[in-house]
Amino acid sequence: MLVLVYGFFALAAGARSLYQLATEFGDAPVSILLSTVAAGVYLVACSQIGRSTPRAYRITLGVCLFELAGVLTVGTLSLVEDDWFPVATVWSDFGIGYAFLPLLLPVAGLLWLSRPATRRRFGLDEPAGRAPAATA
Repeated sequence: MLVLVYGFFALAAGARSLYQLATEFGDAPVSILLSTVAAGVYLVACSQIGRSTPRAYRITLGVCLFELAGVLTVGTLSLVEDDWFPVATVWSDFGIGYAFLPLLLPVAGLLWLSRPATRRRFGLDEPAGRAPAATA
């Protein structure tokens, strides 16, 4: 499910930022670049969640943490200094333009990554009751 949601957000934020880059960049470069970064974050998360390697786990964890920090920072700044963001970003007002899903998505991702079954899927933990193979 997370792959689908991240994929949707990668497409939605990507299309929005490409349109804004072409038509409104001079009006609000910071806002538009933040939306472009968000689209990139969603794309990386989508591509790594579906993989099953320890490296993909670390990348996904880093992306979710970065995304949460971005949503919290931009969300707070957009409320405190609204003139800094003349054009709304994906993360403005904690993702209000996207029904707050940009705020909930990294939390859901981090919770999913913390599950033992998820960690095993990525090859990080041995199943319960199995000892690691002995080396000779």
